Amino acid sequence: MVDVATLEKRPPSTIALLEEMERAYKDLPMEAIVKQDILRQGIHFLPEAFQVIGEYKSKDYFIFSFDHIPLADLKDGADTKAPEEIKIQGGYFDLLKTVISTRNNPHSPYKMKSVEGIPTLFLGDISIGQAEYPPIPSWYKHKTKNGKFPGEIAPVIEWGYLLYLTVFRNCQYFGKDEECAYCDINHNYRQQKGAGRPYTGVKDVEDILEVLSWVDQEDQVAKVYTITGGSVLTSLKKKNEVDFYLQYPEAIEKAFPKRWMGKLVAQAFEKEDCRKFKDAGIEIYHPNYEVWDKQLFEKICPGKASWIGWDTWIRRVVDSAEVFGPDKVIPNFVGGVELSEPWGFKTVKEAIDSTKQGLDFFMNKGIVPRFTAWCPEPYTTLGQQAGPPLVYFCELLRAWKETFEKYNLPTPPGYGEPGPGKAVFSVSAFMDVIGYSGRN
Repeated sequence: MVDVATLEKRPPSTIALLEEMERAYKDLPMEAIVKQDILRQGIHFLPEAFQVIGEYKSKDYFIFSFDHIPLADLKDGADTKAPEEIKIQGGYFDLLKTVISTRNNPHSPYKMKSVEGIPTLFLGDISIGQAEYPPIPSWYKHKTKNGKFPGEIAPVIEWGYLLYLTVFRNCQYFGKDEECAYCDINHNYRQQKGAGRPYTGVKDVEDILEVLSWVDQEDQVAKVYTITGGSVLTSLKKKNEVDFYLQYPEAIEKAFPKRWMGKLVAQAFEKEDCRKFKDAGIEIYHPNYEVWDKQLFEKICPGKASWIGWDTWIRRVVDSAEVFGPDKVIPNFVGGVELSEPWGFKTVKEAIDSTKQGLDFFMNKGIVPRFTAWCPEPYTTLGQQAGPPLVYFCELLRAWKETFEKYNLPTPPGYGEPGPGKAVFSVSAFMDVIGYSGRN
């Protein structure tokens, strides 16, 4: 039995710690355990790790920074050469291919080196696995009539599976009294612009359609698009929030009917507004509730709490299932933020007990929440704190998997294949644990 209380002291990642988790959580694939540890710690890319044969897709910073330090402080090429994701396999635990989002952290114990010209991830002196970097789609070589690069307009993630359309790269929840305490969408926009990078704040519909025309002609890997961005509280481009976001799926589905599965990540809307998106062609709805505990929601998501409120938000999530179908409503929560200082729970057990209540509440209704592993980004209200221990993420994956199996729910659509060695969702391991039967 794992000693959760001792592990809560956040020991550094070591092979011994991973071995302890391997023994304690036999119901979880080792790929998921290692993936969560790398996500919580980030990766230190040594300069040699960028000297690979052939081109690869670097980070597009598609919505958040997902880095542990400011962009300006990243050295040795990590600010421009770090891959969007890595795919590791083999190594000490003989991992199946595992896709993991890149989170730059020069202080991470996980170091990407080069062994005979092959990127290889190390923990201490031990190889965790050889790494691949994602390929660059052929359509990334084009440029729009307005001079925009595809990676700025319609970046692809999840190893080519998902087109991520952040159509509004700011949020009108602004400042510490309104911004979600873990979120750096506004800060990321400022630092990208400060670095002199092209980073379009509000994306033009025609630019998106132009890029998607190349995807339509040249790409067979991308299966899904996500429309998302910051919240609109008043108006944007003379449109309210619903009308602003609605214009994108309407245009995409008119030009490319049912070519890709459409997903929307936005605020929790009332049923009549949800129907507008369903009628426009959106199939999957992500009204992210972020953290289950009501008091923490009010502290960590002050803008959402004051403008909409926890009770209304949760009711709207449930109501939206009547429009899209419960299996098509997949609200995200930020895994680990319920342990954040200064407002969070003091123990892993308290945090997991709370989050399990939310999982059971939704899954009992056929709604399957998913989670993103919290990355403490430096410019956010929560800042550069240590983040949760690995045992928390193992307990969370176990709770998610057990609840999912308790209600015999279908695999969430729009995420690709489930299971170790197959999952492409890169910012948590919830898809990696689906269907895993355990080990001796």
